[in-house]
Amino acid sequence: MNEKLTHYLNGVFAPYDEVKSVTELKADLHSDLQERFRDLKAEGKDDETAFEMTIESIGDIEQTVQEVANLSRSLERQVVTNFNASNLSTSDFAGVTAHKGQFKSSALRGSNFRDADLTGSSFISSDVRDANFDRANLTDCTLSTLDLANASFSQSVLVRTNFSKSGMDGAKFTNVRLTDVVFSLTDLRKAIFRNCIFDGVEFKSSDLSGQRFDGQTFTGVKFDKVALNEVSFQNATLKNVSFPTSSWSNKYYRVIKTVCFDGAMMDKLTYAALKGMEANVSKVTVI
Repeated sequence: MNEKLTHYLNGVFAPYDEVKSVTELKADLHSDLQERFRDLKAEGKDDETAFEMTIESIGDIEQTVQEVANLSRSLERQVVTNFNASNLSTSDFAGVTAHKGQFKSSALRGSNFRDADLTGSSFISSDVRDANFDRANLTDCTLSTLDLANASFSQSVLVRTNFSKSGMDGAKFTNVRLTDVVFSLTDLRKAIFRNCIFDGVEFKSSDLSGQRFDGQTFTGVKFDKVALNEVSFQNATLKNVSFPTSSWSNKYYRVIKTVCFDGAMMDKLTYAALKGMEANVSKVTVI
């Protein structure tokens, strides 16, 4: 009958044999069940009855084992995804899943994160030049105080992604939908945006001078105290877009006049606000 108990436990634990904490639970449980079985036999129970009562005494063991395994695997992933202060230049992370990964003060130049799921990860004070984030999932990620020169974000998933205090010369955003993304205190003068949709994005205290957003779509976007000298929205679509500033100085009015809206389409409120700021909206189509 001892063999029957062992066979039963082996079947329950088989899917989780590689999880260390589950293996330890199995050993402890096996010992406890053997003792329980012997006690029932000493009370005069036959083998079959003692076996059934022994198994019943542990309740829904399959659910318990699964919960322990899931917790253990989650903890193991957290350990694996801590890459703080690491030299990871030109590393291959293509296609990996690394939720809440930590990449602080790390060398990541030229690393490949293509198709990786990096949800909730943090990249802080690191060298990320030439890195490839094409089609990577960067939902809820923080990218702060970085050198992102020439990094590529083609078709990346950018949802609630926070870029702050970073250099982005030559960083490429191509065929991307940016949703509730924040660019704060970031130099975007030489970043490249092509065929992008900006939905609920906030540009805050960032430098966009000379940036070209031609033909792209902006919905619910806020340009909050940003440098807009010579920015172009030619043939772009703007809906519910705002340009708040802390100072309605003559200098700000002069800057707004340098922004090109030729051929743009915009809703009535956006149009009225820009017209009130003396922007040149003579070639705008109101929708």
